[in-house]
Amino acid sequence: MSLPDPKKTDAGRVLRRIAVAGMIGALALVSACTVRPLYSNAPLSPGSRTSANSELASIGIKPVKSRYAQQVRNNLIFGFGRGAGEPASPVYSLDLGVTESVESAVLVQVGTDEDEPTAGSVTLTAAYRLTDAKTGVVISSGRRSVTSSFDRPRQEFASYRAQIDAENRAARELAEALQLSIAQDLVRLGNSAG
Repeated sequence: MSLPDPKKTDAGRVLRRIAVAGMIGALALVSACTVRPLYSNAPLSPGSRTSANSELASIGIKPVKSRYAQQVRNNLIFGFGRGAGEPASPVYSLDLGVTESVESAVLVQVGTDEDEPTAGSVTLTAAYRLTDAKTGVVISSGRRSVTSSFDRPRQEFASYRAQIDAENRAARELAEALQLSIAQDLVRLGNSAG
Protein backbone atom coordinates (compact mmCIF):
# COMPACT_ATOMS: atom_id res chain seq x y z
CA MET A 1 0.00 0.00 0.00
CA SER A 2 1.34 3.43 -0.92
CA LEU A 3 0.76 6.90 0.38
CA PRO A 4 -1.51 9.26 -1.58
CA ASP A 5 0.14 11.67 -3.96
CA PRO A 6 -0.21 15.21 -2.48
CA LYS A 7 -0.46 16.81 -5.96
CA LYS A 8 -3.46 14.64 -6.91
CA THR A 9 -5.34 15.28 -3.65
CA ASP A 10 -4.82 19.06 -3.94
CA ALA A 11 -6.15 19.00 -7.51
CA GLY A 12 -9.18 16.99 -6.37
CA ARG A 13 -9.91 19.49 -3.61
CA VAL A 14 -9.67 22.41 -6.03
CA LEU A 15 -12.03 20.70 -8.49
CA ARG A 16 -14.52 19.96 -5.72
CA ARG A 17 -14.42 23.57 -4.55
CA ILE A 18 -14.99 24.81 -8.11
CA ALA A 19 -17.93 22.42 -8.50
CA VAL A 20 -19.47 23.56 -5.20
CA ALA A 21 -18.99 27.22 -6.15
CA GLY A 22 -20.61 26.54 -9.53
CA MET A 23 -23.58 24.85 -7.88
CA ILE A 24 -24.05 27.78 -5.48
CA GLY A 25 -23.86 30.23 -8.41
CA ALA A 26 -26.39 28.22 -10.42
CA LEU A 27 -28.78 28.10 -7.46
CA ALA A 28 -28.46 31.86 -7.04
CA LEU A 29 -29.34 32.40 -10.72
CA VAL A 30 -32.28 29.99 -10.62
CA SER A 31 -33.69 31.59 -7.48
CA ALA A 32 -33.91 34.90 -9.37
CA CYS A 33 -36.28 33.39 -11.96
CA THR A 34 -39.97 34.12 -11.55
CA VAL A 35 -41.68 31.07 -12.96
CA ARG A 36 -45.37 30.75 -12.25
CA PRO A 37 -48.34 29.05 -13.87
CA LEU A 38 -49.95 31.18 -16.57
CA TYR A 39 -53.51 30.26 -15.62
CA SER A 40 -53.06 30.64 -11.87
CA ASN A 41 -55.10 32.73 -9.45
CA ALA A 42 -52.04 34.91 -8.85
CA PRO A 43 -52.29 38.57 -9.96
CA LEU A 44 -51.06 39.43 -13.45
CA SER A 45 -48.67 42.05 -12.13
CA PRO A 46 -47.39 43.21 -8.75
CA GLY A 47 -50.03 45.30 -7.00
CA SER A 48 -52.84 44.07 -9.25
CA ARG A 49 -55.89 42.34 -7.80
CA THR A 50 -56.97 40.61 -11.02
CA SER A 51 -55.91 37.03 -11.75
CA ALA A 52 -55.15 35.63 -15.18
CA ASN A 53 -58.22 33.38 -14.98
CA SER A 54 -60.58 36.29 -14.34
CA GLU A 55 -58.93 38.38 -17.08
CA LEU A 56 -59.46 35.59 -19.61
CA ALA A 57 -63.03 35.07 -18.41
CA SER A 58 -63.76 38.75 -19.10
CA ILE A 59 -63.12 38.48 -22.86
CA GLY A 60 -66.14 38.69 -25.16
CA ILE A 61 -65.70 37.18 -28.63
CA LYS A 62 -67.46 38.76 -31.60
CA PRO A 63 -69.62 36.51 -33.83
CA VAL A 64 -68.05 34.78 -36.84
CA LYS A 65 -69.54 33.61 -40.14
CA SER A 66 -68.23 30.12 -41.03
CA ARG A 67 -68.68 26.70 -39.43
CA TYR A 68 -64.96 26.17 -38.74
CA ALA A 69 -64.61 29.71 -37.34
CA GLN A 70 -67.57 29.00 -35.07
CA GLN A 71 -65.78 25.87 -33.86
CA VAL A 72 -62.74 27.99 -32.94
CA ARG A 73 -64.98 30.57 -31.24
CA ASN A 74 -66.86 27.92 -29.23
CA ASN A 75 -63.60 26.35 -28.05
CA LEU A 76 -62.27 29.79 -27.06
CA ILE A 77 -65.43 30.64 -25.11
CA PHE A 78 -65.20 27.34 -23.26
CA GLY A 79 -61.46 27.79 -22.57
CA PHE A 80 -61.64 31.42 -21.47
CA GLY A 81 -64.60 30.91 -19.15
CA ARG A 82 -63.53 27.44 -17.96
CA GLY A 83 -66.93 26.16 -19.05
CA ALA A 84 -68.96 29.09 -17.64
CA GLY A 85 -69.81 30.63 -21.04
CA GLU A 86 -69.44 34.20 -22.22
CA PRO A 87 -69.16 37.09 -19.74
CA ALA A 88 -72.26 39.26 -19.18
CA SER A 89 -70.24 42.49 -19.34
CA PRO A 90 -66.90 41.86 -21.06
CA VAL A 91 -63.87 43.99 -20.25
CA TYR A 92 -62.13 43.01 -23.50
CA SER A 93 -63.45 42.32 -26.99
CA LEU A 94 -61.85 39.78 -29.33
CA ASP A 95 -62.26 40.17 -33.07
CA LEU A 96 -61.50 36.85 -34.74
CA GLY A 97 -61.00 36.11 -38.44
CA VAL A 98 -60.48 32.46 -39.41
CA THR A 99 -59.59 31.20 -42.89
CA GLU A 100 -59.33 27.64 -44.16
CA SER A 101 -57.15 25.93 -46.73
CA VAL A 102 -57.77 22.30 -47.79
CA GLU A 103 -55.12 20.50 -49.83
CA SER A 104 -54.56 17.02 -51.14
CA ALA A 105 -51.37 15.69 -49.63
CA VAL A 106 -50.88 12.36 -51.44
CA LEU A 107 -52.02 11.18 -54.86
CA VAL A 108 -52.22 7.52 -55.87
CA GLN A 109 -52.60 6.46 -59.46
CA VAL A 110 -55.65 4.21 -59.75
CA GLY A 111 -55.88 4.09 -63.52
CA THR A 112 -53.86 5.11 -66.51
CA ASP A 113 -55.08 8.72 -66.61
CA GLU A 114 -56.51 9.22 -63.14
CA ASP A 115 -54.89 10.17 -59.87
CA GLU A 116 -56.99 9.89 -56.74
CA PRO A 117 -56.18 11.83 -53.57
CA THR A 118 -55.82 9.54 -50.57
CA ALA A 119 -54.78 12.05 -47.91
CA GLY A 120 -55.46 15.68 -47.27
CA SER A 121 -54.68 18.45 -44.86
CA VAL A 122 -56.78 21.24 -43.43
CA THR A 123 -55.02 24.43 -42.36
CA LEU A 124 -56.91 26.92 -40.22
CA THR A 125 -55.38 30.37 -39.79
CA ALA A 126 -56.73 32.86 -37.27
CA ALA A 127 -55.98 36.55 -37.12
CA TYR A 128 -57.08 38.13 -33.84
CA ARG A 129 -57.32 41.60 -32.38
CA LEU A 130 -57.94 42.12 -28.66
CA THR A 131 -59.38 45.52 -27.75
CA ASP A 132 -60.56 47.25 -24.61
CA ALA A 133 -64.37 46.96 -24.71
CA LYS A 134 -64.95 50.48 -23.32
CA THR A 135 -62.35 52.53 -25.18
CA GLY A 136 -61.77 50.43 -28.31
CA VAL A 137 -58.00 50.71 -27.85
CA VAL A 138 -56.17 47.75 -29.44
CA ILE A 139 -54.33 45.82 -26.73
CA SER A 140 -52.78 43.13 -28.88
CA SER A 141 -53.10 41.39 -32.22
CA GLY A 142 -51.58 38.36 -33.82
CA ARG A 143 -51.90 35.42 -36.15
CA ARG A 144 -51.79 31.67 -35.47
CA SER A 145 -52.10 28.69 -37.78
CA VAL A 146 -52.73 24.95 -37.25
CA THR A 147 -52.73 22.08 -39.76
CA SER A 148 -54.58 18.78 -39.34
CA SER A 149 -54.27 15.79 -41.69
CA PHE A 150 -56.96 13.32 -42.72
CA ASP A 151 -57.45 10.28 -44.94
CA ARG A 152 -59.64 10.55 -48.05
CA PRO A 153 -61.47 7.29 -48.61
CA ARG A 154 -63.17 6.62 -51.96
CA GLN A 155 -66.67 7.14 -50.60
CA GLU A 156 -67.70 10.77 -50.99
CA PHE A 157 -69.54 11.10 -47.67
CA ALA A 158 -66.74 9.38 -45.74
CA SER A 159 -64.22 11.74 -47.33
CA TYR A 160 -66.36 14.77 -46.44
CA ARG A 161 -66.81 13.55 -42.85
CA ALA A 162 -63.06 12.99 -42.50
CA GLN A 163 -62.46 16.57 -43.62
CA ILE A 164 -65.02 17.90 -41.10
CA ASP A 165 -63.33 15.90 -38.32
CA ALA A 166 -59.96 17.36 -39.34
CA GLU A 167 -61.47 20.86 -39.26
CA ASN A 168 -62.80 20.21 -35.75
CA ARG A 169 -59.39 18.97 -34.54
CA ALA A 170 -57.64 21.97 -36.10
CA ALA A 171 -60.21 24.34 -34.55
CA ARG A 172 -59.67 22.86 -31.08
CA GLU A 173 -55.87 23.12 -31.37
CA LEU A 174 -56.07 26.62 -32.85
CA ALA A 175 -58.27 27.76 -29.97
CA GLU A 176 -55.71 26.43 -27.48
CA ALA A 177 -52.89 28.27 -29.29
CA LEU A 178 -54.92 31.49 -29.37
CA GLN A 179 -55.82 31.15 -25.70
CA LEU A 180 -52.15 30.85 -24.79
CA SER A 181 -51.16 33.81 -26.98
CA ILE A 182 -53.88 36.04 -25.59
CA ALA A 183 -53.06 35.04 -22.00
CA GLN A 184 -49.43 35.95 -22.63
CA ASP A 185 -50.55 39.28 -24.12
CA LEU A 186 -52.60 40.02 -21.00
CA VAL A 187 -49.66 39.14 -18.74
CA ARG A 188 -47.44 41.52 -20.73
CA LEU A 189 -50.14 44.20 -20.49
CA GLY A 190 -50.36 43.67 -16.72
CA ASN A 191 -46.58 43.83 -16.34
CA SER A 192 -46.31 47.04 -18.38
CA ALA A 193 -49.18 48.68 -16.47
CA GLY A 194 -47.77 47.73 -13.06
